[in-house]
Amino acid sequence: MPVSRLRDIPGIGVDEVGDAADAAADPEFLRLENLDTDVRPPAVALAATRAAVDADDANSYLPFQGRGSLLEAAAAHVGRIAGRAYDPATECVGVAGGLNGILNALLATVEPGEEVVLCDPIYAGLVNRVRLAGGVPRFVPCEASAGGWTVDPERLAGAVGPRTAAVLMMGPAMPTGLVLDETHWTALAGALERHDAWLIYDAAMERIRFDGRGPGHPARVPGLAGRTITVGSASKELRMIGWRVGWVTGPAEILHDVRLVGLTNVVCQVGIAQEAVAAALAAPDADADVAAATATWRERCETILDQLSGLPVVRPHGGWSLLIDTRPLGLSPADLSRRLFERAKVAATPMDGWGPSGAHHLRLVFANEPVERLGDLRERFRLAL
Repeated sequence: MPVSRLRDIPGIGVDEVGDAADAAADPEFLRLENLDTDVRPPAVALAATRAAVDADDANSYLPFQGRGSLLEAAAAHVGRIAGRAYDPATECVGVAGGLNGILNALLATVEPGEEVVLCDPIYAGLVNRVRLAGGVPRFVPCEASAGGWTVDPERLAGAVGPRTAAVLMMGPAMPTGLVLDETHWTALAGALERHDAWLIYDAAMERIRFDGRGPGHPARVPGLAGRTITVGSASKELRMIGWRVGWVTGPAEILHDVRLVGLTNVVCQVGIAQEAVAAALAAPDADADVAAATATWRERCETILDQLSGLPVVRPHGGWSLLIDTRPLGLSPADLSRRLFERAKVAATPMDGWGPSGAHHLRLVFANEPVERLGDLRERFRLAL
């Protein structure tokens, strides 16, 4: 590969499985490979989008950093969860989806060769963006048990060292559904202070938790508010995937740099989508709307866990996906994915490149198939195996 920055960046696998399932054009296929959902976006967002199609000022690049209504709604949303106020003018910027915000934050905080701490396994798209920014991923292994995924707070903090530029955490993490809590943030606070590093918090799924508790934002922990960059997105909680709108909030000095990166990378978010996202974030029933969607996704998750009982499936604590450890089955994730596709009409993603332990796991997304279509998953796996 002639460009060195791409040498260690593999694909993510989702596109290959998804393209094959699209090409099959068979309605009997279970689409468990991609982070889509059939749960509709909030009605207020759909109405605002329809209105924006006829609005001339929505068909514009400007303002590059996001419309005032979007920034005010996003800053208020993050501030409510983080327990502190964010100035929409200096501490919040709009981006074209959450992963655009992640890359912009990495480019603003990481020098080439510096380390970025991540949990393992983790979404390949986060790992690849660390590498694209010139960073070196440092993985902290998560442990799988009958109760779900855990990571030791002290082990997480111990990974932060003199070469660390940032810690990149997602909660619930994708694809594991790992939930981080105050013990993790407290352990990280001292390590980040000692080594003058940033915490980049991917909040795309923070309210999609299955324990009934609200999100635990790291900026609530003493010492972390001034070091936390929060990246949010309308894609998951609000189900507004195709709108491509996200936001970044944090201290004004680093947001100045994130904003500068944004002017050079993608430039702006979708014009006709911004008022819709602002309306969805600010709606009085916003939390209830996310809770109702989460209940639907949790029911689908429990259905899959029930269907696959007896197989090496790891329970998630939130999010949209769960993992199968394929080693006890004597198969590689790619082999199991292929068997499921060819023998059982199930599309699922092998996780090569999703952190070191991704090579042992197959991901199933439960956000996009209703319960009634999941009732024969046990039989489909039997056919595959």
